Amino acid sequence: MKITLFETSDVHGYLFPTDYQSRRHEATYGLFKIASLLKSEREKLNGPSITIENGDLIQGSPFTHYVVKEKKEATVVMEAANACGFDIGVIGNHEFNYGLDYLNSAVRSADYPILSANILNDNGEPAFGQAYKIIEKEGVKIAILGLTTPYIPNWEHPENYEGLTFVSAVESAKKYVPYLKEQADVVVVSYHGGFEKDLETGEETEIQTGENEGYALLHDIEGIDVLLSGHQHRVIAQKVGQTAVVMPGDKGRYLGKVTLDIEEADGQYILIDAIPEVLSTEQVDVDESTAGAFRSVNEEVEAWLDQPIGKVEGDMTISDVEAARRIEHPYVEFVNKVQMYYAECDISGTALFNNQARGFKKEVTMRDVVLNYIYPNTLAVLKVSGKDLKAALERSATYFELDESGDIIVNPSFMTPKPQMYNYDMYEGIEYTIDVAMPQGERIVEFSYEGKDIMPEDSLEIVINQYRAVGGGDYDMFDASKIIREVTIPMNELMGDYFSRFSPIKAEANYNFKVTATK
Repeated sequence: MKITLFETSDVHGYLFPTDYQSRRHEATYGLFKIASLLKSEREKLNGPSITIENGDLIQGSPFTHYVVKEKKEATVVMEAANACGFDIGVIGNHEFNYGLDYLNSAVRSADYPILSANILNDNGEPAFGQAYKIIEKEGVKIAILGLTTPYIPNWEHPENYEGLTFVSAVESAKKYVPYLKEQADVVVVSYHGGFEKDLETGEETEIQTGENEGYALLHDIEGIDVLLSGHQHRVIAQKVGQTAVVMPGDKGRYLGKVTLDIEEADGQYILIDAIPEVLSTEQVDVDESTAGAFRSVNEEVEAWLDQPIGKVEGDMTISDVEAARRIEHPYVEFVNKVQMYYAECDISGTALFNNQARGFKKEVTMRDVVLNYIYPNTLAVLKVSGKDLKAALERSATYFELDESGDIIVNPSFMTPKPQMYNYDMYEGIEYTIDVAMPQGERIVEFSYEGKDIMPEDSLEIVINQYRAVGGGDYDMFDASKIIREVTIPMNELMGDYFSRFSPIKAEANYNFKVTATK
C-alpha cells in the first residue's frame, strides 16, 4: 500500500496570493493555493494521507501584522489552517515573535496537535503538550516527531520565551527516535530547522551555532525514515541515504510530498521506499471554498494598509537596493532617526531587510511601512565598548567582497543557502569607512564619533533591534547582558507614530559611512 505525507512550512501568514504591494492579487503563492493543491492531490490518491504544517505560520505578512494589532489573537490565521485539513503542526521560531500569549492563542485555536519535543517547560516536559504523535492508517503506524530550531533565545526578547528551555534538536531526536522506532512502522521527523552542511559533500555552509541541525539529524541519528524540514526557505526534495528529505520553500510556493511504499510481511509492515517531491502552486488556482470565509478580513487588511500616515519632502524612494547599502540612502537615515528618537540615543544601526525595500513616495501609507519594515522588531539600547562596535561593523563588512575585476559585489555567503541581507547593518551617529580590498576583520579603516577616533576601551550607547541586540545574525559581540533599556513598541508602529508627529519628513542623508575598495 501507499501512504502519502504532505508538508507545508514557512507560510508566514500569506494566506492569499498577494504580496500586498498593491490591491492586485497576482502572486504565485499562498495557503489558499496550497488548499486547492491538497484537494486535488488527495482526490488522486489510492491510499491514506497525513498533512503536516511545519511552523512559521502566524507571522510574516501584512495580513498577520494586522491580525496581531487589531484582533489580538491568532484565531483567524489558525481557522484558515484548520480549513486546510492539517493533521499535525510544529512550532516554528517566528511563532514567538508576538509573545507567548499570542502563540498560545494559536495553539488553542488549532484543530490538530502542535508538536515540539525540544521546547520544554519548567518541569522538563514538552511545553506545548506533545513531543510526538503516532497516527495509524489502515494498520500502519506512522510516528511524527516535532522539533524546532533551539536558537530562539538568540533572536527573541526574553519575555517572549519566559519559562521555556530549548534543547538541541539532535539531542531530543536521540532520546525519542529509538523509542518511536519500536512503537511505529515509519518514523517521520518534522523539524522546523534547516541544514548546516551541504547535503552532498558535508561541507559547512554556515557557522555551526546549532541554529540548523538537519545534516546532523540525518547522519547522527539512526532510524529516521523521513525528514520534513523548513526555516531556510529552500526547495529540497531528495534522498540522503535511505531517508527522504523535503523542504518546501516559503509562503506556500510549494507543497512537500513524500510517498511511502509499504509492504506487509508476516504481520509486519515494512517501508520499502519513501519518494520525496515538491509540487509548485504557481499554476494552481485559489480554493474559493476555503478562501471565501476570509475575504472580509483581507479587505479589512487592505483598507488598513491604504490609510495615509504622512508625507515626504524630497525623494525617499529606493531604485537600487544594493546601491542603498553602499551609499547612505535617505530611507536608511530615516529609520535610524526614528530609532534614535524613541530610544533617546545618538548612535543607531539598521538594515535593509530584503531586496524588495522600495522606500517611501511623497504620500506614505501603512502599506509602505510594513512592506519596507517587514519584521515586528522592538528596540534595545546597549552599552558597548568601542571594540564591540568595531567588531559589529567588521561583521557587517563581510557582506561585501571583490570579484575578479576588483569590483565590489555581495558575498555569496549572504545569498545562499538563505538570503541574509538583514545581517548587513548601516549606522548613523558615527563616521566610518569600509574598505572591501582589506582582509575580513580589518576592513573598518576610519571609525570616529563626534570628530574623534573611537578607541577600543571607549563606552558607547547604541540602539539596534532586539534580534541583533541578543546576537542574532552571528553578532556575538552583542548579548542580553549589554542591554540597558528597551523600547517595547514594534518599529513599524514607531515609524507610523513618527510620521504623525513630524510629517512632512524631509528626505536627506549625511553620508556618514562609505564603502570603498582601494586599488
